[in-house]
Amino acid sequence: MANVNEEKCCPPGQVRRDGKCVLPEVTFTTLVISLNNSALLHLGELANPETGEKSRDFLLAKHAIDTLQLLKEKTAGNLTAKESELLANMLYDLRMRYVQLTR
Repeated sequence: MANVNEEKCCPPGQVRRDGKCVLPEVTFTTLVISLNNSALLHLGELANPETGEKSRDFLLAKHAIDTLQLLKEKTAGNLTAKESELLANMLYDLRMRYVQLTR
């Protein structure tokens, strides 16, 4: 089991593995979650990790949502059921939030 102090020595977003600080594994799911978090950040739903403040930029939020839609279209028929469901649910949630906030 890793020492708590060793885990804290890694920069934010990285984990300690085999004595080194590394980024998490790149998967379709981590890509989708990253784009989802970006949209949430720009919708003002998440605080900026550097400043701790929330702000809104609807143009960038829409760009992240549109990117997720593009991924959905381009990967149709090539995703697992769980990946497809995750992407569809995130898109629905983000679109509903976007519409509510931009009314």
